[in-house]
Amino acid sequence: MTSEANPLVRERFDIVFAEIEATQVEPAIDQLLAEAEAELQAIVALPPGAGATRTKANTLDAFEELGRGLEWAMGIVGHLESVATTPELRAAYELVQPKVSVFSSRVYQHPGLYAALREFAETAEARELDPTHARLLTKLLDAFRRNGAELDDANKQRVADIDVELAQITTKFSQHVLDATNDYELIITDEAKLAGLPESARAAARVAAEAKGVDGWRFTLHAPSMIPLLTYLDDREIRREVWLAYATRASSGERDNRGLIEQILRLRADKAAVLGYESFADLVLEDRMAKRGATARAFINDLRQRTEPFFARETAELIEFRAATLRERGEPAPAELAGWDVSYWAEQQRRALYDFDEEQLRPYFGLEAVLDGMFELVHRLYGIRVEPTDALPTWHPDVRTYRVCEGERELGSFFADLHPREDKRGGAWMNHLITGLPSEGRPHLGLICANLSEPLGDKPALLTHREVETVFHEFGHLLHHLLSEVEVRSLAGTNVAWDFVELPSQIMENWCWERASLDLFARHHETGAPIPDELFDKMIRARNFRSASAMMRQLGFASLDLALHLDFAPRLLAGDEHEPVLAYANAQLQPFSVAPLPENYAMICGFTHLFASSVAYASGYYSYKWAEVLDADAFAQFKDAGVFSREVGQRFRELILARGDSRDPAELYREFRGRDPDLDALLERSGLGERGAA
Repeated sequence: MTSEANPLVRERFDIVFAEIEATQVEPAIDQLLAEAEAELQAIVALPPGAGATRTKANTLDAFEELGRGLEWAMGIVGHLESVATTPELRAAYELVQPKVSVFSSRVYQHPGLYAALREFAETAEARELDPTHARLLTKLLDAFRRNGAELDDANKQRVADIDVELAQITTKFSQHVLDATNDYELIITDEAKLAGLPESARAAARVAAEAKGVDGWRFTLHAPSMIPLLTYLDDREIRREVWLAYATRASSGERDNRGLIEQILRLRADKAAVLGYESFADLVLEDRMAKRGATARAFINDLRQRTEPFFARETAELIEFRAATLRERGEPAPAELAGWDVSYWAEQQRRALYDFDEEQLRPYFGLEAVLDGMFELVHRLYGIRVEPTDALPTWHPDVRTYRVCEGERELGSFFADLHPREDKRGGAWMNHLITGLPSEGRPHLGLICANLSEPLGDKPALLTHREVETVFHEFGHLLHHLLSEVEVRSLAGTNVAWDFVELPSQIMENWCWERASLDLFARHHETGAPIPDELFDKMIRARNFRSASAMMRQLGFASLDLALHLDFAPRLLAGDEHEPVLAYANAQLQPFSVAPLPENYAMICGFTHLFASSVAYASGYYSYKWAEVLDADAFAQFKDAGVFSREVGQRFRELILARGDSRDPAELYREFRGRDPDLDALLERSGLGERGAA
């Protein structure tokens, strides 16, 4: 095969996924690395005839395009490894990752590139740059400094070595989690043991068993299978088995992630120290809204202190409800609430308090109707049109393709891969594949992935309300990408501060709770009837049921993240005595947990948010709550003007969705809202404000 026949060597909009083979990965990446190296050297040397003058075109613009093909190809390979992995593709990805990591580290440490940018920064042209390109130049110079451009050669090499090692270890961590998740299955052959489980979950388990050629009902650790079991199944022993299987994933045997976690934390702390930072948190947060680890921790501690009284009350009420219910049945209550009891008894309590069962909503959330309603919503808010297209090849027959237009202008296209498969990782996410510039006729390309409930027989895929929120959330990220009008690719779309990036996604979830917007899509899949008023009222009354517990769960993850990177990692680096990472993590999480955590609890070994890539949400998990403050406060403006307000929607589009990182996010938010965000908006929405304490 010639290099030009390799589908990975040239960026293209209609990506031929079916033609991409594992054997093509290494030659493509090697060629693209060579091309990127030539691009780098051309910037350093200046092109012939430039008169040795640094200009925007030969320096800043050239740097912006440096390695673009390499970035695109690695994005495609990494994506396929997430949604259609094979042993061969996994091996190929692992083979090229170190090479790419070495090059990426060299770029931001290269003395010639750094000198070129600093030299350009001194020119008259640089002083007259428009605000977006001026911001790009400033951020690039800061990035060089944070990546060690001012270090001596030995320390530059140390940082580069760390980056390579982190890329390899975090990939291995992610693969261990995927394999451990897929390896587990529970086959139940006695239907009596399914007591309490909704019919939708039984049917899904039956289909899963048939797909594997076994009798009975098959359950896995994927969310659509596991969550209904833990929430509804009466059999406590089965709940215990599944809960523990999930809670101890990747914590033993060949897939034991404990040692990898310590290596990752030590390497991150080492990198921060070499670069002159007190902690990895301070390193990665410097260019985010929080700026420092201490600021993020103060934010989380503030929310924790405000939430704890409500959390204590909710926990006591749940324990008492369980004890009273068991007394009424004449059954003894186990000595204490266990992790596998919490979801089950919380659901029983919710039914008793509100006569509300989330399964009652499922018939109203057919996937097709949800998607159509979501597309209608964004049409009303932003004036855009989302329509199916068959113009794009996909990586699996189940993948949907759409394009987004405004009048005659095509803004972009996207893929939607929405159901679980064994060769696809769990969770839900959005990725950008191509960042274009629609104003110049270059559309964007992106994707959303999820693991939603599947269609069963002749029934459509019927979602839980939480799954509906998940679709809206990821589509919010996608809108941030597809509606970008920023002319600088690295500042466009979702390339914003990590604690700002969740605002466009989380604000979308609000429309899943409004009667007017629900009526766009929440229709019974058989009758077409909207959600009955009585059921809707129950849903709203139950919205903040155990909201303090949900808040504390997220605050627990954020606190653990910061403790690992601010406190535990420096001790690892210094070689000080320390407890095992599992014990440390569980001690951090226990105050935020409703039930005691068992000694072998190993949630951290599956915590892909923190350890599945070199940075990801490491030291940044707090950003979910940070952005939730922003989204609660921002949505209040939609509520005041009407949830379909085109005026507010247009301002949100123009000032938030379209602007990417072309301006400081705090400035953009203040311009949209007219002031800084109000923390009380989140507490009030969650029922945890002063009125909730009454």
